[in-house]
Amino acid sequence: MISTSVALLVLLSALMHAGWNFFVKASADRLLDFTGLVLAGGLVAACALPWLPLPAGASWPWLLTTAFVHVGYYALLMRAYQHADLSIAYPLMRGSAPVLVALAAPLAGDVLTPGLLLGIALVAVGIALPVWIGIRRGGVSRSGLGYGFATAAVIALYTLLDGIGARLSGHAVAYTGWLFFLNAWLVVGLALRRRGGKVFGQLRHRWRFSLLGSVLTMGSYGIVLWAMTVASIPAVAALRETSVIFAALLGTWLLKERMGSWRIAGAALVALGAVAIRWG
Repeated sequence: MISTSVALLVLLSALMHAGWNFFVKASADRLLDFTGLVLAGGLVAACALPWLPLPAGASWPWLLTTAFVHVGYYALLMRAYQHADLSIAYPLMRGSAPVLVALAAPLAGDVLTPGLLLGIALVAVGIALPVWIGIRRGGVSRSGLGYGFATAAVIALYTLLDGIGARLSGHAVAYTGWLFFLNAWLVVGLALRRRGGKVFGQLRHRWRFSLLGSVLTMGSYGIVLWAMTVASIPAVAALRETSVIFAALLGTWLLKERMGSWRIAGAALVALGAVAIRWG
């Protein structure tokens, strides 16, 4: 069972997460815009870190490991959006991840109750349903599938690493700040190798976009990390994936992607799954 206040905050995180993914998908130059977003987040974190306590020493191996895993996630995310629509790629990535997290939950010391398992299953099926229909109709390329599933595996990996790390840190906000600070320089270093000085030029011209995106990204993940310190990691991971409903709506309304009856049915199953998780 997850408390109402925690559940509502995780749902807010889901909306914020769908928002920044929409911005990246809609961008004319995803790599530069995403790099600007991450760099802005690193700068915001750098300003906040002097005022925050250091995470406990036991959390640092997890923090340093996950910083590199997140870079792999970002690289795969860009590839996935090159090969599939937001309303297909996003559910594919986010729907597979909570199932993988649930399978590995004992590693984090979490117990899976029948209600929680039912909720996770409903969320996963609701997310996967429109993707499966799209695959049967030939609407998803093999590359899109490959990158989507690979990204899901990395999402599950960093979710477990960060859930354990945040619990050990003693301060989820400080852990979040250090994670985004470390991520920023790794991502910027990778982008500089590929695009050179254009990275900083993009930040100058698109600083408003970068700042807004960084607030959504850090706020969204900070809420999730805090929630995983007070609730089950699989429950939080699955509930957060209700963001697919918001992503589908954004893709339909603003990117003119088709919604369709199967996506509506999938959204309904996700909503039922969220209720089951809340009371499971």
